[in-house]
Amino acid sequence: MSVDYPIPGDAALDPPAEWARLRQECPVAKVRLPSGDEASLLTRYDDVKRVLADPRFTRRLDADDAARLSDTDSGGVFNNEMSKVIPDGGEEHQRWRRQVGRWFTAKRMSALRPAMERMADQLVDDMIKRGRPADLKACLGFPLPVYVICDLLGVPAADRDRFAYWSDALLNLTRYGQAEVEAAQAEFVAYMADHVAAMRANPGEDLLSELIKDGDLTDAELLATGMGLLVAGHETTANMIGKMVSMLLADRARWERLLADPSLVRTAVEESLRFDANSGFGLPRYIGEDIEIAGTTLPGGTTVICNMAAANRDASAFDGAAEMNLSRSPNPHLAFGSGAHSCLGQALARTELQVVLEVLLRRLPTLDLAVPADELQRVDGLVVGGLREIPVRW
Repeated sequence: MSVDYPIPGDAALDPPAEWARLRQECPVAKVRLPSGDEASLLTRYDDVKRVLADPRFTRRLDADDAARLSDTDSGGVFNNEMSKVIPDGGEEHQRWRRQVGRWFTAKRMSALRPAMERMADQLVDDMIKRGRPADLKACLGFPLPVYVICDLLGVPAADRDRFAYWSDALLNLTRYGQAEVEAAQAEFVAYMADHVAAMRANPGEDLLSELIKDGDLTDAELLATGMGLLVAGHETTANMIGKMVSMLLADRARWERLLADPSLVRTAVEESLRFDANSGFGLPRYIGEDIEIAGTTLPGGTTVICNMAAANRDASAFDGAAEMNLSRSPNPHLAFGSGAHSCLGQALARTELQVVLEVLLRRLPTLDLAVPADELQRVDGLVVGGLREIPVRW
C-alpha cells in the first residue's frame, strides 16, 4: 500500500513521525504523488547521498514511464521546457556550472555582504516603524533575497511581486490549475526574454550581462538560467529565513545562546538547514535501468524521491539527530543536495541567512514569536516548503 506524499507533519516545525518509521522499517517506500502516480521514497542519509551523486539517476522526468509529480506537471518547476534547456549531465552540464558558478563563490558572497547588511538593516527599520506584531516573512524574509537576486541579475526589484507569483505557480504542486501554470510560465518566459535582449543591447555589471559578454551560453540557456536563479534565488531562501528564525525562537534557550555567543551564527545556520523538517518535496530522480538500493531492486523506469530533510534526521549520520545543536561541527547535511547537481547558490543562501541572523540578534535581541510555535502554519503544496506567516514581537 502506498503512502500519500508529501507526508504531512503534525506541526509546522516538526518532522512527520512516519519518517522515523520509514527509515527504520522501509527505507525504499512506495508513495503516491499528488498526480496519483507512484514513486519510491528514500529517507536514509546514505541512500539519499548515494542517489544524488550517481549520474545514472537523472532529472529526465519527461520520460514516458516517469511518474508525474502533479496534475499540472508539464508546467511545474521540475519538468518544463525551460528546465530541459540546461544540460542534465556530463561535460555540458559542468560547462554551464562553471560559467554560472563563478558568480556564486564564497569570495564574491563576502563582497556582497555589506550591501546585504544595509538592506537587512533598512528592512528591520521599516518593520519597527510599522509596529508589532509584525510578519517577519513579509517584512524581511521575502524582500531581502528578492532584492539581492534582482541586483545580481540586473532585474528591477520593483517587479518582485510578479516574480513572487510566477515562482509560486512554478513551485506549487497543488494550488494552481494547468492553464494558470502555463500562463504564468509564458509571462515569465516573455519577461526574461525581453530582459536578456535588453542586456545584450546594453550590458551592465550584472551576472546575465557578464554571461552575455562571455558568449558561451545560447539565448535559451541565458533565459533558463535567469528564470532558474530568480525562482531558486528568492523563494527557497525567503522561506528558509522564516523557518530558521522560527526554529530558533521556538525554544527561547536557542536564541539566548546566540545572544550570549554571536560567533555561533555560522554553525547555527548550518544546523537550521539540517534541522528543517519542512523543506518541501525533496529532489525527484529518474532511473532508466534496474538498480539496487538498500536491498531493494528498483526496476528501470522508476521515479525516486530523495527526501533530504528526512535523511538529515538520520541518527546513523548525526549524533543526537533529533536535537538542534547550534554548535554542531562538522555538519554534512544534505539541505543543498549532493554531487554534481548540488545547489549552485548555496554560498549565496548561507550568506543571506547569516546576515539576517546577525542583524536580528544585534537590532532586536528581545525578538520573540507572537504566537505559540505549534500555531505556525505550513504553506500547502509548495515544492520548497515554507510557513504562511511568522508573527513576531519585540
